[in-house]
This record gives sequence, C-alpha cells and structure tokens, in this order.
Amino acid sequence: MQLRSAGRRFDTTAGGSRTVLRDIDLDISAGEVVALLGASGSGKSTLLRLVSGLDLPTSGKILVDGEPVSGVQDRAAVVFQEPRLLPWRTLAENVAFGLPDRTPRADRTTAVERALASVGLADFAGYRPRAVSGGMAQRAALARALVRAPGVLLLDEPFAALDALTRLQMQDLVEDLQRVSGATILLVTHDVDEALYLADRIVVIGSSESGEGAQIVHSLTPPQARPRDRADTGASALRADLLTRLGVPTHHPRVPEQR
Repeated sequence: MQLRSAGRRFDTTAGGSRTVLRDIDLDISAGEVVALLGASGSGKSTLLRLVSGLDLPTSGKILVDGEPVSGVQDRAAVVFQEPRLLPWRTLAENVAFGLPDRTPRADRTTAVERALASVGLADFAGYRPRAVSGGMAQRAALARALVRAPGVLLLDEPFAALDALTRLQMQDLVEDLQRVSGATILLVTHDVDEALYLADRIVVIGSSESGEGAQIVHSLTPPQARPRDRADTGASALRADLLTRLGVPTHHPRVPEQR
C-alpha cells in the first residue's frame, strides 16, 4: 500500500474550504501492521476512509497492490467502532453480507462458518445481535470483514466502545488472526498501549507546520517482535515518548496542599 502526497480538503458552508489532511506519504508492506495514532479530530479516520475507498483524496493518490484506489474495493475490509449489525438478522446472516453477491450458496455457508469459528462464535451463528454482548457483536463485525479473506484489513478504533478486559481479549484475537492470515492491517487508535502491543510500526498524525491540515509528524518501530508481552517494562520509554507527542504529560504536576 502506498500513499503519495495524499490530502483531503472539504468545502465549507461559507464557500471556503478546510484542509484536514495534507501531503501524506506512507508505504505499508504486505503483512505489516501499522497503527495510526493521533489526537481526536486529527484526521486518522479520514485517512482510513481514503485508503478504503469510502472517500477519495482531493490531492495526491493512494495505491493498493500497485493500483489506484478509486472506490470501494474487494481487496480491503473495514471494521468500525460500532458493530453496525442488522438487528433483525442473525450473526451468520450479518457475516454473510461481507461476501460478494456472486458467491455460490454452498461457498457462502462454508465461508460464514469458518469466519464465525475464527472469532470464537461458531455456537452463536443463529443468535441475533441483541442476544449477545457488545464484545461478541464486535467479533461478529470482525468476522464479517474477514469472511472474504481480504488482503487489507482496516480497523477504525474497533475496540473503543468495549470494556477494558474485552478490549484486551479483542487485541489478542486480532494478533492471532493476523499471524494466521498474513493480512496487512491499518489500525486507527488513540490508545498508545494498543498501538505498542499490536503494531509493527506506529505513525503519529498531528498538525502540520503551517497549521492547515494534519501530516505525519513521527514514526517509530517497536524493537520487540510480535507477539509482545503487555508486562514488558522495556516499552515504557516508547510509551512516554508517544504520549508526549500527543500532548499528554507522563507525570501530572503535583498540586500544593491547601492550608
């Protein structure tokens, strides 16, 4: 995947324009997991939409497998922050929506069963979304993305709405699935620990020097190979560096006691 001077500008109601992203240059190798870190509103999700083809850049270009992205593509699948499941359909029926319409019926059944099994939901295929937990619903959304075995998996803060323990379990699930499938993953997150745990490379997006639009301001590669140990204290310096770049001090100043 290659991004070459990619940018996105939006027209405003006042007749002007607002630049959200500018001059994004990024190369992602096949099978690499890249995390996009940035403050809220920095343009992370906009960039992911450009890569997916759900939106198009107003400048520059984006290539996947050497071909320009000009619309929604079969090679990539997206998982959003909310599961976005149809409540009147079963989990299996929701997962089946991720397959091309031309898929034969027998192949659809096999693919759906395999996808549900890969995320630990084989026994819940006939359940409707309201009958399962939020974590299970998000696993179904992940299965819907995986069902057609995409080469590129785009994750837009997919665990942000989950409780802390479920979030960790979902991170482990993505780690395991990526090692099996070899998919290229672009993960949008505001969670520094999540990026350090899952990513081969971490890219930080922030304000450009001109102040108009966001750019890539930093990139780092964690030295430890995946899978990583969450308890590894060696990541503390990287964590502190990333938090500082995001404008979050690692030590809260002490407030003097009132007397």
